[in-house]
Amino acid sequence: MAVPPERGRPRSKDMQTWAMVIHFSQFVGIFIPIAGLIVPVILWQAKRGEFPGLDPHGKAVTNWVLSLVLYGFVCLILSFGLIGIPLLLALGVVAVVFPVVGGIKANMGEAWKYPLAIPFLK
Repeated sequence: MAVPPERGRPRSKDMQTWAMVIHFSQFVGIFIPIAGLIVPVILWQAKRGEFPGLDPHGKAVTNWVLSLVLYGFVCLILSFGLIGIPLLLALGVVAVVFPVVGGIKANMGEAWKYPLAIPFLK
């Protein structure tokens, strides 16, 4: 028989679930364009007091979102010289793959730093 968690103490599985939701919440941007950039940060800020283990996940996602915006802007400028078009396509692929990998790792209890993310928050 499993022992229930102490009162007032968050369970590890709940923290892992919220970490996964923070990573996957970037996909809200498919339906509401700017929300994919804002929702992960809002979730992280709302739940980090309850689950201190969310901090590395929130920082990783925030760094990735900020990097993604910066890379997108640079690729957009470079698309006038045509080199930016394949870079935008590659950026679109990693914008889908990285959150999926991060969410899966978060569900397994691992904090994953996004490759190519600029460490704005440490």
